[in-house]
Amino acid sequence: MNKITIIIPIFNEAKNIEILLNYLLENSLEKNISEIIVVDGGSTDGSQNIIANFLFGRTQSRPTNNLSTWLDETSIIVLNSKKGRAKQMNLGAQHATGNILYFLHADSFPPKNFDQFISDEVTKGNLAGCFRMQFNSKHWWLKLAGWFTQFSWRACRGGDQSQFITKNLFQEIGGFNEDYSTYEDNMLINALYQKKQFVVINKKLKTSARLYQKHGVFKVQYHFYIIYLKKWLGASAEELYIYYAKHLS
Repeated sequence: MNKITIIIPIFNEAKNIEILLNYLLENSLEKNISEIIVVDGGSTDGSQNIIANFLFGRTQSRPTNNLSTWLDETSIIVLNSKKGRAKQMNLGAQHATGNILYFLHADSFPPKNFDQFISDEVTKGNLAGCFRMQFNSKHWWLKLAGWFTQFSWRACRGGDQSQFITKNLFQEIGGFNEDYSTYEDNMLINALYQKKQFVVINKKLKTSARLYQKHGVFKVQYHFYIIYLKKWLGASAEELYIYYAKHLS
């Protein structure tokens, strides 16, 4: 039977993490989930305190409805890591007990029954993939970009869509490349496409457009294009990080 470990890398996600954890518990089944691993890269905004309060019911903001889920003190694990999503996600994978790893950003919400959709795909022999994506924005460009994610083309992929992969395949391809502080999701996706191991589940994940709202839609798209171009031309991991930090951090 398939078991999923959900791995969430965070850095200063106090506004999102409790909402996401609550959502995941309400929209998945105990039989499908091994654990949720939150890997903190050095948050300074109290993210870990919020998780602790969520686990033990100490905050007034915790929903008062009957949370008929499988929440207990061992279902959610918090790990401390050096900052960097690749490092954080690899650490989470090392501690995972499930045979399927599901990497999810803290501002992304997968569709209801996401766990069963993922399990079904792995059972069918699709060992890695993602959901199609929808931004929480009405901007026409972001709506169009989300629409294109239903297709299996490599150009339509990105880490915001979330990523599931069997633990065996993840170990086989060497996990995330920790040299990369940006573009790490794309490195993993490239390796999976080379192995012809990628499927897009035709259900919508909703993700935040906060980066686009902060910098502007077309400015962000331009800088992402430059990052892709720099990588194609042979730029190093450090060069990509410096460019990202300068323009989009």
